[in-house]
Amino acid sequence: MSEQDNAPTSSDLEEHRLRLRNLTLEDYPDIKHIMDHVYPGAMGGAWSREQFAAQINRFPEGQICVEDNGRVVAAALTLIVDYSRFGDRHTYEEITGNGFFTTHDPKGDVLYGVDVFVDPEYRAMRLGRRLYDARKELCRQLNLRAIVAGGRIPGYRKHADEMTPEHYIELVKQSEIHDPILSFQLANDFHVRRVITDYMPEDRESHAYATLVQWNNIFYEADETPLIATRSKVVRVGAVQWQMRTVSSLEDLMGQVEFFVDAVAGYNADFALFPEFFNAPLLAQFNQDNPAEAIRGMAQYTDDICEAMSRLAVSYNINIVAGSMPVYRDQVLYNVSFLCRRDGTIDHQYKLHITPDERSYWGVRGGDSLKVFDTDAGRVGVLICYDSEFPELARILSQQGVEILFVPYWVDTKTGYLRVRRCAQARAIENECYTVITGSVGNLPDIENIDIQYSQSAVFSPADFAFPHDAIVAESTPNTEMTLIVDLDLEKLTELRNEGSVRNYRDRRLDLYRIQWLGRQD
Repeated sequence: MSEQDNAPTSSDLEEHRLRLRNLTLEDYPDIKHIMDHVYPGAMGGAWSREQFAAQINRFPEGQICVEDNGRVVAAALTLIVDYSRFGDRHTYEEITGNGFFTTHDPKGDVLYGVDVFVDPEYRAMRLGRRLYDARKELCRQLNLRAIVAGGRIPGYRKHADEMTPEHYIELVKQSEIHDPILSFQLANDFHVRRVITDYMPEDRESHAYATLVQWNNIFYEADETPLIATRSKVVRVGAVQWQMRTVSSLEDLMGQVEFFVDAVAGYNADFALFPEFFNAPLLAQFNQDNPAEAIRGMAQYTDDICEAMSRLAVSYNINIVAGSMPVYRDQVLYNVSFLCRRDGTIDHQYKLHITPDERSYWGVRGGDSLKVFDTDAGRVGVLICYDSEFPELARILSQQGVEILFVPYWVDTKTGYLRVRRCAQARAIENECYTVITGSVGNLPDIENIDIQYSQSAVFSPADFAFPHDAIVAESTPNTEMTLIVDLDLEKLTELRNEGSVRNYRDRRLDLYRIQWLGRQD
């Protein structure tokens, strides 16, 4: 896993241009060259190109290298794991997902050292130390509690006939014996936790034994668990199937909003979801001969509505996903959803994909950032209506640990509704999360471009034995004003991703494809 660090001469340094950086897919030929030399014969040589691509795509920050004049000459590979799922008796193939890093868990607690290797020509330049230091810095930045690795003990082959691996390790720790890997790890502040058997059966030099070594991050800050308001594994959500009706004022509209917040909060729900453009009745106060002018006029109410809903979130102790409302900034019109947390903070998600109707009638423009929201009841995301029909967005959110995806929508026909519904169902199955959708019902006579509505609110789950057989947790009566109250068990999502009949999250072929976000991600 590493090299001996012998001191280089000044003449050696003068011809080199060393740079520490993250690996890229283009580095594979250099990686293959090194690994084929370091791990010949029974050790299997280099990772395949497919394995290397999966490693880079799953955790690019964890794959570090040293290059010299543009050529990779040393590398360290890592992943993050929830160590409690593996324990101390794991094998190398198990914890690395057979080299494809399917076990990588961004929400894990341990940085696992998969490999460190150095071009034999560079073993006098202390590159292993640079890579170990880079790993430690990454562990600190990610606030992980430790680095753990299974270390080979190749020097044991010379002593296997005369002592146990435990005795050998003790002598290495006492500097009575030098092991090219374990001695290096001990010098870098790692300690031996135990001996692992059959860690790498093909490792004949180590007789398939390995040391489980660990470096503790002394700057690790564990999340404090308060005695009050601890996060529950079961989250209760309420979807408001909103009746469009005429209103005489903003106060009239907010009276209806408070009625539903009160109703949903009365069931001790953690979230209340309102539909897209739930405030559309206010359009009646503006010129219907010019829809673009009318919706810009309605946008003047958005700040006041958002502040009022934030006060309701605090006073009723519930997180409110405030559907969406028009926002007019710097002569640009957007469609924006607001998350009003019950601690008083407010966040927002702009609609990214704008329908032809929104664009032609109102001149709405799409936003350019995708957000993940941390709340006291889980990590959530919001995709406004049409955005749910683009699977890339949900996948990006899923990769950042989103457990519940809220989809507020506004549609006028059943055809439009079924597009949203079926895409939301697919997002739940693809990403092994829950999706909650809701819209508006009824009609608004004499309001241009938003006169009729169709809705059947629903909550969807992944499709496996722990969930409803049809992956529909609950659904409302179509086109009827009502609320939908549902309990969602977040622990089931964790079990599914690790032990499900199928494991979409882990089994993605990241050696073949990936989704890369090119815009902002706040």
